[in-house]
Amino acid sequence: MTAPTRRRPPPFGVVATDLDGTLLRGDLSLSARTRAALARAEASGALHLVVTGRAAAGCRTLLERLDYRGLAVCGQGAQLYDVGADRLLSSQGLHGPTVRPLVARIAEQAGPLRLAVVTAGLTGDFLVTPGFESRLRHGWRLAESPDDLWARPVDKVLIRHDHLGDDELAALARRVCADEVAVTHSGEGLVELLPAGVSKASGLAAAAALLGFTPADTIAFGDMPNDIPMIEWAGYGVAMGNAHAELRRRADETAPSNEEDGVAVVLERFFPPDAGRSAADRPAAAPSTTHRRESPTDVAHA
Repeated sequence: MTAPTRRRPPPFGVVATDLDGTLLRGDLSLSARTRAALARAEASGALHLVVTGRAAAGCRTLLERLDYRGLAVCGQGAQLYDVGADRLLSSQGLHGPTVRPLVARIAEQAGPLRLAVVTAGLTGDFLVTPGFESRLRHGWRLAESPDDLWARPVDKVLIRHDHLGDDELAALARRVCADEVAVTHSGEGLVELLPAGVSKASGLAAAAALLGFTPADTIAFGDMPNDIPMIEWAGYGVAMGNAHAELRRRADETAPSNEEDGVAVVLERFFPPDAGRSAADRPAAAPSTTHRRESPTDVAHA
């Protein structure tokens, strides 16, 4: 893939969006309003860049349904996926025999864990242990044995606990093995172990190096703690109204929820539908909450 030649529109040349809970509604649909807002941004010269926690293997069909053909940052930043060519440009993964004892160390502190793994590549498997059965309806399959989880290279490991909340489990995992893997939290029951140094910020930076844009060019939208590195990397970070409280504290602005077309509400302000009309003739933009980005010290004392 070659970098597109684009005129950078004011004020943003790149619109980076998470998918689940952000761009998409709960039924994984893209509303007509949001689709139109993205089209206007792109017609103005901006690039829409999907930045998702889903592994490339798990979002190929979804991106096709959305008519998305560009570069996607997948796997929480571990993969650059050329959707139109159906090709992984780069991918970072975990070594099963190395990460397995790390999971055991977390279990020693937390108690029994429910596990799932995404094996590497565009045709990777999605394997779960008992306790993740709800994922089976999404095409994941039950591992035949614990050894089956670690038999192939792994893109990511997901852990779940019967009694610890996701924030608590993620914090414990970081205490136990933060020097060896990255730990993030992407949704209910989805605490993830990733290659060290991987985040949506690292993936977005890799995309920026490939396509030739900067943080200042970028507006980013997200809803969960895994999106915090991305919105802090971007020149302007937007939390959805349904976002995790920590993300809302870190963002520059809180938009309406994904069910209320929050991405479109913000984009319509920067890329208005009636750009050719005078400001006096334009209706007021739908409200959203704007605030200063807090420092780590502010957050610690919130």
